[in-house]
Amino acid sequence: MRSTVTYLFDPLCGWCYGASPVIQQLGQQANIQLELAPSGLFAGGGRTMDAAFADYAWSNDVRIAKLTGQRFTEAYRSNVLGRLGNRFDSAAMTLALTAVSLSDPQRELETLKTLQEARYVQGLDTCSGSVVETLLRDLGLAAAADRLATADAELMATNAARIQNARGLMQTFGAQGVPALVVSDGKGSRLLSGNALYGNFDNLLGLIAVAA
Repeated sequence: MRSTVTYLFDPLCGWCYGASPVIQQLGQQANIQLELAPSGLFAGGGRTMDAAFADYAWSNDVRIAKLTGQRFTEAYRSNVLGRLGNRFDSAAMTLALTAVSLSDPQRELETLKTLQEARYVQGLDTCSGSVVETLLRDLGLAAAADRLATADAELMATNAARIQNARGLMQTFGAQGVPALVVSDGKGSRLLSGNALYGNFDNLLGLIAVAA
């Protein structure tokens, strides 16, 4: 039986980056339709990086690295966390993913991985719209990059609707944060918490089958 798995996430969420290898695997399963639902958790709000938040983020990132094996490099620590006063805002990345969903939907999951690795491995400021636009162009996603640069009305409306949908699912199913999965098929829908994304992949597939 084919299941729809909706991935609730934010591209600036370190724990979502930690879950990236498992999410990429889910996207390759023939019996699973994976849908990305950005929650807008860190989009807007005007938050900037300060020393206390940078220290908190790094301590959290060390935990994520130990649990998942995902890389958080010194380039990230110096060039992202170390740039005090820079914005901490996922709006550009979230909008970029929506642009890709409109122009090249089959590449949205790949784009998410690229954006996450650009930040945590390469140490790029992915809160910057120009940086994100360049990353899209480097991926050959010129149409999405053009839409991101102009922020046309359809893109903005679609992006707002995606965030509203994700937040509605989180409220409906009582999700306390991201990452999380909503598993659906003809029998109904159920929430799987983010903890399920940090263990054995076959166990996760079993949980999805039971959930569905």
